[in-house]
Amino acid sequence: MLEQQTPRTAFLNLLEGNRPQATAWVTGGPAAPDLSGLVKFYETPYGGVLVEAEVFGLPNVQVPGSTDFYAMHIHEMGDCSNHFMNTGEHYTRAKVLHPDHAGDLLPLMGNQGYAWGAFYDKRFRISDILGRSVVIHALRDDFTSQPSGNSGEKIGCGVIR
Repeated sequence: MLEQQTPRTAFLNLLEGNRPQATAWVTGGPAAPDLSGLVKFYETPYGGVLVEAEVFGLPNVQVPGSTDFYAMHIHEMGDCSNHFMNTGEHYTRAKVLHPDHAGDLLPLMGNQGYAWGAFYDKRFRISDILGRSVVIHALRDDFTSQPSGNSGEKIGCGVIR
């Protein structure tokens, strides 16, 4: 049987090649000092960006069988200093409300402190996000509350390079 090329197969090839055009090494702050991970950004043949995130040390790592969701966003500024307070607001290219900011990403689903996920996003290009930051929040994004989804404290941050 002939395998047909679909976006899925193109995305798998990008992930297997492991040659992202940008990355953010995320580290934890005072609320999650063991948090670390890598978020990778791949250009796709479809005009959007494939985002892959692998994160360790999320809260609840010591709770057997625990699962929880954590908001993940691209923020305006690539400054993770001062306990991540200098990252600014969610990155957006247009004046729209949350959750329609270009930086509003899918949440991480942590299982006993570990999360892995990949998704396709066509709201930004890699050139738009270089020098900005990826921020992981302590709570899930409710995708409703303004201005940023009531996602809680910033527990991890990394600059996109």
